[in-house]
Amino acid sequence: MSRSGYTLPVFACAAAVAALHWLRDRQSSTIASIDLIEPNQIAEIPIEQVAGLSENSALAITRSDPGDNLDLTRNTPIWAMVEWRGRGDAGTQGRGDAKKLVFASAVEEAVIIKGGEGIGKQANADDRPAIYAYAQRLLQENLQRILTPGEKITVTIILPEGRSLAVRTSNSAFGVVEGLSLLGTTGISQPLSTPDQLAAFRAELQNKASGFASLVFCIGENGLDLARKLGINPEQLVKTANWLGPMLVEADALGVQEILLFGYHGKLMKLAGGIFHTHHHLADGRREILAAHCAIAGLKSSDIQAVFDSPTAEAALKYLRSLDTSTGSHWVNQVYSAIAETIDVRCQEYIQSHSQRGTPVTVCGSMLFDRDRKIIVKSKTAGLLMGKLC
Repeated sequence: MSRSGYTLPVFACAAAVAALHWLRDRQSSTIASIDLIEPNQIAEIPIEQVAGLSENSALAITRSDPGDNLDLTRNTPIWAMVEWRGRGDAGTQGRGDAKKLVFASAVEEAVIIKGGEGIGKQANADDRPAIYAYAQRLLQENLQRILTPGEKITVTIILPEGRSLAVRTSNSAFGVVEGLSLLGTTGISQPLSTPDQLAAFRAELQNKASGFASLVFCIGENGLDLARKLGINPEQLVKTANWLGPMLVEADALGVQEILLFGYHGKLMKLAGGIFHTHHHLADGRREILAAHCAIAGLKSSDIQAVFDSPTAEAALKYLRSLDTSTGSHWVNQVYSAIAETIDVRCQEYIQSHSQRGTPVTVCGSMLFDRDRKIIVKSKTAGLLMGKLC
């Protein structure tokens, strides 16, 4: 049985809680109890170290444990520095003064959260720290429960290894630079790369296949969120993580007639190369796939080389867009249309090779989006499917 763990926001919150407790009683905690909120349960997080930095600030350290998951943040240290900010002693105030303190804390936020070294910046959002909604809520709610009226703190989250780890992720493709994100919608880190998690995805697919002939496969949260915003019925959305191959075969076995593959281009294009488990630990091939389709489309060898040498799929897309702008050409549409059609063909071939029925019943269409969640292209089949789904 695979073991689940916790997401990065939980460890950041645990370190912050431990540091705040030190400021209160000058004692080091070995365990921090965190209300995960999502789900509704308490997590007991080991604290590695706690130290006072001054009378008004403290630092606590814990380490990430994502469970049985292929996660590069495993065992990475997470620091939280907590500082008093204009601390008021409500216990010595009169009733009228206490009311003023409560009003002041409502006007000036009791908990200010900052991103320190190793926390990424959102390049498309004025370099705001990449500390997203769930992490903000988790920190705010757990810390505010400890504070008394009038007390205010500043919390700085630090990931000492964040900058070096970030270069091994696709963060930059989504506009997050110089570090990692505190991302997620839950405190539980499910082992998305393990067979047990595949079983959970298959169970969800079986449930939804019983009610719909057409389904939408999304690799991750970005696809799920964008699909909802496009007006697709959430009941027809199925999360696959990196298990696209087995999920396609399962869909065909269940008699699903149509599958729309909807995903970030840097992930989904792997299918055009016959890669049906898309985790980067197992296979990549993105630059080879892009360069091959550029060559087929007729780009100059120097441009093909530039695409091949691009550090990310997003950088390659940006280069192709710059060619279109400077020359009035339509390379992005030509190249990505060919990739989308190839994905459809490779999916049909994959299902055919694994089908127990001989002739597959499932038809696939693919739609790819960029880091700004803007649609780059949809295959002809995907265009027809979108007409039915929206």
